[in-house]
Amino acid sequence: MTSQNSGNRKSRLPEAPATRPAESLKQDILRHVLYSLGRDTERPDRQTVFRALALSLRDRLVEKWIASQRDIYSRSSKRVYYLSLEFLPGPFLRENLIALGLENEAREALTDMGFGLDDVADEEYEPGLGNGGLGRLASCYLDSMATLRLPAYGYGIHYAYGIFYQLIKEGRQVERADNWLRGGTHWEFERSHYVHPVRFYGQVREWVDEQGRLRHSLENATTVMAMACDMFIPGHKNDYVLNMRLWAAKTSREFEFSFFNTGDYIGAVEEKIRDENISMVLYPNDEAPEGKELRLKQQFFLVSATIQDIVRRFRKKGIAWDQLPRKNVIHLNETHPAVAIPELMRILVDEELLTWEEAWYICVRTFAYTNHTVLPEALEVWPEDLFRRLLPRHLQIIHEINRRFLHDVRRQFPNDPNILGRVSLVHEGESRWVRMSHLAIVGSFSVNGVSAHHSEILKESVFHDFYKIFPERFNNKTNGITPRRWLRQCNPTLAWLITEHIGPEWLTDLAQLKKLEPYVNSEGFHRAWMEVRLRNKHKLAEYIRDKNGITVMPESLFDVHVKRFHEYKRQLLNVLHVIALYNRIRSSPGSVTVPRTYIFGGKAAPGYYMAKHIIRLINSVAYTINTDPRVGDLLKVVFLQNYCVTLAERIIPATDLSEQISTAGMEASGTGNMKFALNGAITIGTHDGANIEIMEHVGNENLFLFGLLSHEVNEMRSQGYNPRLFYERDSELREVLDMIAGGFFSPSEPHLFRDVVESLLNHGDRYMVLADFRSYVYRQQDAANAFMDQAAWARMSMLNTSRMGFFSSDRAVDEYAKDIWGVSGV
Repeated sequence: MTSQNSGNRKSRLPEAPATRPAESLKQDILRHVLYSLGRDTERPDRQTVFRALALSLRDRLVEKWIASQRDIYSRSSKRVYYLSLEFLPGPFLRENLIALGLENEAREALTDMGFGLDDVADEEYEPGLGNGGLGRLASCYLDSMATLRLPAYGYGIHYAYGIFYQLIKEGRQVERADNWLRGGTHWEFERSHYVHPVRFYGQVREWVDEQGRLRHSLENATTVMAMACDMFIPGHKNDYVLNMRLWAAKTSREFEFSFFNTGDYIGAVEEKIRDENISMVLYPNDEAPEGKELRLKQQFFLVSATIQDIVRRFRKKGIAWDQLPRKNVIHLNETHPAVAIPELMRILVDEELLTWEEAWYICVRTFAYTNHTVLPEALEVWPEDLFRRLLPRHLQIIHEINRRFLHDVRRQFPNDPNILGRVSLVHEGESRWVRMSHLAIVGSFSVNGVSAHHSEILKESVFHDFYKIFPERFNNKTNGITPRRWLRQCNPTLAWLITEHIGPEWLTDLAQLKKLEPYVNSEGFHRAWMEVRLRNKHKLAEYIRDKNGITVMPESLFDVHVKRFHEYKRQLLNVLHVIALYNRIRSSPGSVTVPRTYIFGGKAAPGYYMAKHIIRLINSVAYTINTDPRVGDLLKVVFLQNYCVTLAERIIPATDLSEQISTAGMEASGTGNMKFALNGAITIGTHDGANIEIMEHVGNENLFLFGLLSHEVNEMRSQGYNPRLFYERDSELREVLDMIAGGFFSPSEPHLFRDVVESLLNHGDRYMVLADFRSYVYRQQDAANAFMDQAAWARMSMLNTSRMGFFSSDRAVDEYAKDIWGVSGV
């Protein structure tokens, strides 16, 4: 879209300062169009206007950030450093406009220029700097830290290519590079004066200095430079801004000049490419040794640059090292940054010449660790040989930490010699592995889970031995989501309806949503609520028609399952039920009375064969059902490609039934469940993760829980789970599995999906899909019956929203600040 406004340039760029906020913003946009972007202010295109608007907002953000930093320094506040290998912030434009209170002004300014805010916002490329829930949670927490005015910093990696762009070709997932920087990024500042050397490989030199101290240094190391790139995170209308500092890898010299001296220009370029590859792509495939090495490199690159930055800032104070924990806390978001523990030890012992005891006292009082998984295969380990080659000094430090730790454990538990092997930081055996979760626990003063259920599992089973050793370290901090993005931004019409009835305070105090409950039985409010929901469903239906060429009924039940693809999240269980419904329609059309639209979305890791195969199965089932004239509008199945934050903002407000059906005991918390419920969707889910706490808050009668409990899953496994019994006893399930195995959904390749069925019947059905199938089918029927009574459904929807106040990231971050970090707002 091109501006149609006419007039001379003087009228567009007046010398007199504007007085109205919208006019002031408009003039800032035009100045950036001309002076920052070098474009004609008479004919800017939509992308140019977006970039100029972003720069105009960045101007305002940096002013507030500098004021916030001055405040932190003047108060000598204790600081929080939040380390995460993933951040998934989503688009910045709307979020920043809302936080700065400039949304209406921007809309007015752009309208005056001949543009619509929605169209301009669509020009933003989303930075995919995370894989899913972990990165999105980290971004929610930064939003809350800023809103609570905490002296905090987020640290991550400036990936040139984020999580891949997903295409669906002939039903298959196809990965394409996600070059989110292709249009440039206009939110960040490159800090070329904040560059830190990060050293890999080499050999450890040991010697005794003139004072008799054993010293260590790394020689012949490869050095890569880490350059800071800052993006600003504003609090909600509070003039407070913190920064997310992302490290970009740069060669230690722009080119290796010795190569030029010998005429080897290609060698110089190769050196640059090799070094900068560290921050090139999020999560390289670590199936191959080269991928493992690059991933460990990324983790150390993040923590080494960050710890050096923290030390640089601390040294400014000129105070003793034993004050480091009093002035700083370093929070590890999962085990990915756990190598920060030996890195801080290295700096304190090797460079600052503290004794081991002094350094360890400081270290263990500085770090805190959040665990996000109970899956044994997700508890990160690294081959010791790789660690020795890549980080030789750090492996020595880990061994010394382990030696001292096991000595203490042996004294504490003299009658349990096997505990040493279970808790050792290094797994002994034919192959030796460094256990990063063990390192994180031993080196931190706090270890927390992310839902009440998850934290109990950590204490009772996953880290039971460590809980016996350090019972005071373990605690729970149930996850939360920011209501600014996940209601105000993604669902503006519902947010306006809420604000109209209870005021705007809920944006920073989500517990205020309780004030909606008196309106639940109001006919007018009920009608307005359902009109908003239907409008959102119409918008999503239009998107589905445009992107997938499928026409769906907005009045149908929108049953949504969008999240990362993993077998434990059980998208397979969902599609088995879809096939069962399809069979009922074919055999007896009158037996299915509620039209349904099933919406799937999510990415599978490029190397995860079964997850990708399930995506293909879903698309094959969708094609069969959507082209069967006997089905009509009773059943539609849609797979929306490239699930991301932007797409989630479209889907979540339009969802009726939210699928949260992981195998009990395997989902640490989940945050998608919170986003859907906050927007009035009804949960169908297992007794897993935060589903349990959502049930406690919204009421068992306002969601549909089903399936085995976590202890029942464990008991069934210990007694010898036989999935074939469920197959033989349940004729409907048997028909569904036989259709998949027999090629009904892949007639040109009859055996295509046989391995999916084999994994269930002959390879243990690890995730209890067949055991939970019948319970799931029954609760799905309950959901259909409830949906037929729209008044009752509306009441459930409103009560879900009104009772979700506990699940704000503001509440979660406030608990971290008070109970773990020991910081308060400035």
